[in-house]
Amino acid sequence: MDDAPKLDLISNLPLSIIESILVRLPIREAVRTSILSSKWRYRWSGITDLVFEDDLFLLNDKLKKFITQVLLLHAGPIHKFQITTSNLRICPDIDQWILFLSRNDVKEILLELGECEWFTVPSCLFSCQKLTRLELVRCELHPPLTFKGFLHLKILNLHQVSITCEAIQSLVSSCPLLECLSLSYFDCLALNISAPNLKYLFLEGEFKEICLENTPVLVSVTVAMYMSDDFVENFEQSSSCNFIKFFGGAPHLERLIGHIYFTKGSSNASVSPEVLDLDFWENECPSDCAFKCLQTVKMTDISGLPHEMRFIKFLLENSPILEIMSITPSVYAIEGRIHMVTELLEFRRVSPHAKIKFVLD
Repeated sequence: MDDAPKLDLISNLPLSIIESILVRLPIREAVRTSILSSKWRYRWSGITDLVFEDDLFLLNDKLKKFITQVLLLHAGPIHKFQITTSNLRICPDIDQWILFLSRNDVKEILLELGECEWFTVPSCLFSCQKLTRLELVRCELHPPLTFKGFLHLKILNLHQVSITCEAIQSLVSSCPLLECLSLSYFDCLALNISAPNLKYLFLEGEFKEICLENTPVLVSVTVAMYMSDDFVENFEQSSSCNFIKFFGGAPHLERLIGHIYFTKGSSNASVSPEVLDLDFWENECPSDCAFKCLQTVKMTDISGLPHEMRFIKFLLENSPILEIMSITPSVYAIEGRIHMVTELLEFRRVSPHAKIKFVLD
């Protein structure tokens, strides 16, 4: 029988490889490696990404205690702190965790609790001056008056976040390196966006006017609008609904996606001819207006209404390198689909490579 001592090959691996292994493990499993041997006892404490996701063995109180212990025992920098779990309810501990992170130069924070759990983000979050990525879900956000911005932030994602329109405009304009902005379930009658390095923009909510004031490198825009009957009437009759402010601020736009969701079944409602300015685009746009970089357009829930078709016509006539125009008709516009296709095929296309895809969902 061989009584020779067995070599601990894993413990003798280079430190960089051990750290690579630990980072790829779920956080609970990474901490449990402490029991392997004395050499492994606190190896996990140096991992830079702390990600807490759903775990059947860690529910609410146990999870709160676990997160607190991990932070207290952690040694070294924390680059990423993420809580995306339905197992955690609102608790004062969240404020303490963010306070701890604000003193450790954290670079990424992602917070999402359960479906019914809304929390107020503590003011110490705005002391995390090394942040490059911030993603918040279902919370209240109130930037302090003394806040001067996140100077290193590149990604900002706010989903179902309660924040005033003025506050979000100020926040965006005070993040000079911002490249990706996503606002979901956000309602604002007039939203002004000034972000000189912004490349990707996603907006979802009720908007009457979107103004891109300073977005010279913007290449991709997705807008999903929720419109009630009252909002539609106000939207169509208002002369202040100026899309020129929107497109004029994106001279290098390459990809445009638009969705319109009618919350009260008004997507095929007729619109009084008196309130429609069908020559709006030709009259309001400069004669040299062109989307010189636009390659892809995707529009959904199109009913074939005159103002919709004129907008599509305008894009086709002013996008010299357009490749794909994808149109998905509204589920309510069944009878008018043939007429819609016929009209689309008659529109002049300035791009010789432009293709129109009529998608039946």
